[in-house]
Amino acid sequence: MNKSDPRIIVLFSGYSEVQKNTMNANCTCTLIKGPPNCIIDTMTAWDGSKIVAALQKHGITPNDINYVICTHGHSDHIGSNYLFQNAIHIVGFSVSQGDHYYLSPDIAKGDNYEITDNIKVIPTPGHTLQDVSVIITIKNVVYAITGDLFEKFEDLEDDNVWISAGTDNEQLQRANRAEILKIANFIIPGHGPMFQVPQKYKAIKDNM
Repeated sequence: MNKSDPRIIVLFSGYSEVQKNTMNANCTCTLIKGPPNCIIDTMTAWDGSKIVAALQKHGITPNDINYVICTHGHSDHIGSNYLFQNAIHIVGFSVSQGDHYYLSPDIAKGDNYEITDNIKVIPTPGHTLQDVSVIITIKNVVYAITGDLFEKFEDLEDDNVWISAGTDNEQLQRANRAEILKIANFIIPGHGPMFQVPQKYKAIKDNM
């Protein structure tokens, strides 16, 4: 790995478990250690101290984070955004810092937000209509941090896993899942550990 290559560190693997009247869930939280330093999906508002401690293990404080990227606006993905006062925040299609909202690039119109040559944020709506994924390329290996576009590895074989987790547009989510499966070597899903994309999905048809 070159000094300029980012390092991907899954700080916490997410989970989701249906109980009697509730779902116990928290999202996967990922650090891209750069520079620039990026954190993707900041879990719940009750996880702040846990995230700070995890970052410290890698020599980083919240003030060292340059970008906060939330794959969508659900509360288990944005809860600890408040920790990162120096960062540009990308939440779904919105890009802001303090009270300044950036109008370009327009992710809602399909523009990619390029953080560096090998880190970009792309629109992948479906789970919500403002979902984004983070695409990182390291030595021709493509990592996709997708939030709840993919719930966990098991939803590759069982559509009910991701559909039951909620989808604002099932057809659109299927199409974007198929595109990610084509380009990614590894996926970091919204509520499970990182997994390698099985080869049989690389030429997947648009019905995933």
